[in-house]
Formats: sequence, structure tokens, C-alpha cells
Amino acid sequence: MSRVAAVLVSVAVFGAPLQCQSEPEASERRYDLPEEALYALAARFRAAGDEGAWRTALAFLIERYPNSRFAVRARDDLAAGGAAPLERDPVDSGAASETRR
Repeated sequence: MSRVAAVLVSVAVFGAPLQCQSEPEASERRYDLPEEALYALAARFRAAGDEGAWRTALAFLIERYPNSRFAVRARDDLAAGGAAPLERDPVDSGAASETRR
């Protein structure tokens, strides 16, 4: 009986599809990552002319998510200082458009 049970367990384990949890592509996600939302919020602050809130939001993003690709963007934007950052789609893979705001 134990041999039959072992065969059934083997079939169940090895016959079932293996599913690894992974993050879906940005275009397939139905939600924003927290750091993505912070970067978008900072962009809204900047568009509204609130430089202080823009800087604060980017600084918080860098502090909270230092290894995020959005933190890299935030550092770049802050380093650019008063210059308007390149327009970027937060969901984009990191490419910036050619135009400035």
C-alpha cells in the first residue's frame, strides 16, 4: 500500500505544473508599486508648481526604497536641481522621452 501511495504522491508532485510566483510585466499589472506611486505623486507636485513637495516626495522615495529603479530616477531628478526633469512614464522601462516639460 505504501508503494501505491508513493507513486500517487510522485505523480501529483511531478505531474502538476510548477508555478513560481513572479512579478508581472508593468503593462500587465493592475496595481502600482508603492515607489511607482510616489514617483508619480512627485511628478504631480512638480506639475502643480510645488517644488517643496516634489523634493520631499522624491527624498522619501529614495529613503524608503533606495534600491528601486524609481529611486535612481529620483536621485537623477534631484541632482538636476531646478531643471525640469525629462518626462517619463513611471510604468516605462526607464526610457525618457526627448522633450522637457
